[in-house]
Amino acid sequence: MQEAIKKLNKAIDKIELITQKKGWIDSLDPRKKEEAEFHDFSHDHSVSLSNKKFYTTTMLSSNFLDKYLNDNVKDKIFLDYACGNGVTSNEVIKYGASFVIGIDISKNSINNAKNLAIKNGYEKKSRFFVGDCENTSLPDNCIDIILCAGMLHHLNLDYAYPEMYRILKPGGKIIAQEALNYNPIIRLYRMRTPEMRTEWEKHHILSLKDVNAAKKYFKVKQIKYFHLSSYLASFFGSPKWMLIILNFFDQIFTKIPIIQLLSWQFIFELEKKK
Repeated sequence: MQEAIKKLNKAIDKIELITQKKGWIDSLDPRKKEEAEFHDFSHDHSVSLSNKKFYTTTMLSSNFLDKYLNDNVKDKIFLDYACGNGVTSNEVIKYGASFVIGIDISKNSINNAKNLAIKNGYEKKSRFFVGDCENTSLPDNCIDIILCAGMLHHLNLDYAYPEMYRILKPGGKIIAQEALNYNPIIRLYRMRTPEMRTEWEKHHILSLKDVNAAKKYFKVKQIKYFHLSSYLASFFGSPKWMLIILNFFDQIFTKIPIIQLLSWQFIFELEKKK
């Protein structure tokens, strides 16, 4: 394991020689440059976006993902794919991961993630670097588990899926949490708040079609649906009693085919074909 980690650190050293050069962002295509600039802004700790209120209602999906990571990352090499500020990466270290890597196209995000790891004393167990998720330059077959937390809709999956396939070890897993594109209320909200999304993101919220596209490279192990109605509590200040009631009904109705597709979010697990 130590040799594998040493190899990864050397690979990241080489990547950073490229991505830390002035002008690297400008060398990317306009879509990726826009993503970098947008997330440099949105992951600035001084910025508060209005959609954050909805995430006070995501207890069920958060608990599911937290349990999954706690059960699966021990002694594993873990990649937080588009890691943002590194909050989940730091949690995974607590769960016993051997080594945690975070990649993000946003320099501000990576700086925040590094600072959080230093604050927690995890700098020797983790590595965060600026990079292109569709072309990571990490070694082949080097990762056990990849987390994609609300970020696949920022990527071109025609490039992201084969890249994750390349860097995952045989039998390696992806756990992805994403918004779904079927609920008309949520679609209307997105249309009315275009300033909170990049141009690419506006048109690439995931559907089951995108999960089916992954079958070219991966086995789909499970799909779970969340927040059919719980997000509505955010319009009333997310009172605890309302969340309890809405979560109760969500746990029933998200198990019903067709109706479950109206959920705000879904979590799916992929496994690299051996």
